[in-house]
Amino acid sequence: MYKIISDSSCDLTIEAAKAYDVEVVPFYIRIGEKEYKENVNLSVKKFYQFMVDHKDEFPKTSTPSIEDYTTVFKKYLDQEIDIICICITSKFSGSYNSARLAKESLEDDYPDRKITVIDCTFNTVLQGTYVREAAKLSKEVDYDECVERIMKVRDTGRIFFTVGSFDYLIHGGRIGKVAGVAAKTLGIKPLIVLKEGEIFADGVARGRKRSIKKVIENAIKHMENNRIDPSDYVFSVGYGYDEEEGKQVLNLVKETLLSHYPQFSIDISLLPIGATIGVHTGPYPIGMTLIKKP
Repeated sequence: MYKIISDSSCDLTIEAAKAYDVEVVPFYIRIGEKEYKENVNLSVKKFYQFMVDHKDEFPKTSTPSIEDYTTVFKKYLDQEIDIICICITSKFSGSYNSARLAKESLEDDYPDRKITVIDCTFNTVLQGTYVREAAKLSKEVDYDECVERIMKVRDTGRIFFTVGSFDYLIHGGRIGKVAGVAAKTLGIKPLIVLKEGEIFADGVARGRKRSIKKVIENAIKHMENNRIDPSDYVFSVGYGYDEEEGKQVLNLVKETLLSHYPQFSIDISLLPIGATIGVHTGPYPIGMTLIKKP
């Protein structure tokens, strides 16, 4: 037996984590002088409501500690259950390092157990999709095959997104890769792609509707340039505070994909973007992700 574990950057809801039998190690969210555990004593809905109501305040995150991972790992190792732990890109957070050090601290005490810690090189709902696919695979194949297959598709993952405001990217220190193509000009929205563990500029657009349309166009262009067969991929649409907008974008993505690939069956989900990423994007991130099925 083996267990799939991830940090809360994966943005799986409590219900989804339970359904897929995934253990989630929470990030810490600091709002003012109070510290919370994501999805433990601070829901995503309450987090975004705070951001909407307090536009001049900027919550912060801190990573799960080595001790947090050690406690979770031991729970399964003591039951003779092996572990695959999938963490947010190490270029955004120290979560992977905490999990890696926890693994190293336990290996001598559990010489017969397997612990694999993976830097997934992305985050948020794409990480969640990756974790979900790993969890489904864990019910079908043995440990080594699961690790091999999820590692083989890792580099195919992409996130294409935009945000409502530059303010949070600047405050969170994530603006460096996009500042060269856009500034805080009224109505100008950055288009961003996450690949190889980091964010990169992917153009600009004026206004929310145009930026969303351009995000989808950029994803389609990536698919065409790489000759991607969409039936081999899993897609998702991620949203922040505005679920209704998320539903509208989901329908737009479906329509656009089917207009370009009418002969294919397309697997696509609507998923909430959590607090760990929302700290850096603000309350209005919106985008789509894709990754090859393992």
